[in-house]
Amino acid sequence: MDSIPGAAKDFEQPYEKLKNSLKAMGSCAVAFSGGVDSTFLLDSACQVLGERACAYTAVTVSMPEREIERAERFCRERGIRHILVEVNQMAVEHFPENPPDRCYYCKKAIFTKLLEEAHKDGYSSVADGSNMDDCGDFRPGERALRELGIRSPLREAGLWKSQIRYLSSLRGLATAHLGSAACLASRIPYGDMITERKLEMAEKAENVLADMGFKNLRVRIHGNLARIELNQTDMEKMNSAGVREKVCAAFEKIGFVYTALDMKGYRTGSMNEAL
Repeated sequence: MDSIPGAAKDFEQPYEKLKNSLKAMGSCAVAFSGGVDSTFLLDSACQVLGERACAYTAVTVSMPEREIERAERFCRERGIRHILVEVNQMAVEHFPENPPDRCYYCKKAIFTKLLEEAHKDGYSSVADGSNMDDCGDFRPGERALRELGIRSPLREAGLWKSQIRYLSSLRGLATAHLGSAACLASRIPYGDMITERKLEMAEKAENVLADMGFKNLRVRIHGNLARIELNQTDMEKMNSAGVREKVCAAFEKIGFVYTALDMKGYRTGSMNEAL
């Protein structure tokens, strides 16, 4: 678990602010990916609003199937109303061309669709799981959220990722220790065309590593080369007897000619380093 900043008083106040904010909404449709942040937000919304809270998951070509299954399982086990909204991502303007502000166009299209469905179903607000950690880095998608009036209750309450993980643990949420997730399009360098084939290759490659026990990881696609990002501790495992050969063989079956291990290790937003 991430270290917790300060004593309990450091997150009690923002947590109370979150609950008060959700209560003031009256009803809420949570954009639900099944990750750490949206799961905690959905759980909190259901705690405060009951049946006036609902989960909406955008089903896109860049969302891994395992994440969709995890989101469905969470809602099913807890009896939460869960709406799957199909979005044709490849038809979104500028998405296939993959410019640096790709996320703006993508989130604009996805959340426009979620807003339409949520308002049609009678929900007053649509909320996403952005938090204080999302205030940094290069995030063009945030502009789309602002333009559409999407609420970000976790960030509005001043909650950081480490606090969300801790509170998730207190609430008994399995996602408390889940690694950070990101859409599969983030595996492709800006300017390289996004295709369904590339997204499928990235998903299959990451599933191979996950099934072998690797935790936080990314497989970035550079032409016919797969660049693997792992935690520093997992790098040693990659070099253990037979593991490297098994990974290379599996990646070749997926369609990669070359497989490389990034010496800097796992980090979110590594494609932004080239900007």
